[in-house]
Amino acid sequence: MSLTEPLRNHHRHCDELFAEAEEAASSNDWPRCERAFEGFRSELENHFSTEEQTLFPAFESATGMTSGPTQVMRQEHGQMRALVEQMAAALQSRQAEPFGGACETLLILMQQHNFKEENILYSMCDQRLAAMDDLPQRLAQGIANA
Repeated sequence: MSLTEPLRNHHRHCDELFAEAEEAASSNDWPRCERAFEGFRSELENHFSTEEQTLFPAFESATGMTSGPTQVMRQEHGQMRALVEQMAAALQSRQAEPFGGACETLLILMQQHNFKEENILYSMCDQRLAAMDDLPQRLAQGIANA
């Protein structure tokens, strides 16, 4: 198992929750959408927090790079958080069109973001942080407890 495997797997889990919320909204099943969206929002924030508080600092410490890939990922986390809040507002007022629009934008951003993380940053972390035996466990715990 790679060091970052827990985060890679968690991307897929978040994607599943997102798809369920999007599907429920398109069917105007607002109670189901609300449940799925809250699960998605919570898991996404757990994911971001785990990266920002555990993985990124470890990478920055090991490489000395503080204005490189981790800075870009933090900026994208901010953009995605803003879109999630737009979705929450649309959900609260049961507005399918604004919810769907924010979903479309967020989906594109998440796909691009996850691709960069999984193919660039996580690979760099797997190489540079391999000596940190406890990191996979700390990442898994962060995702579960954040």
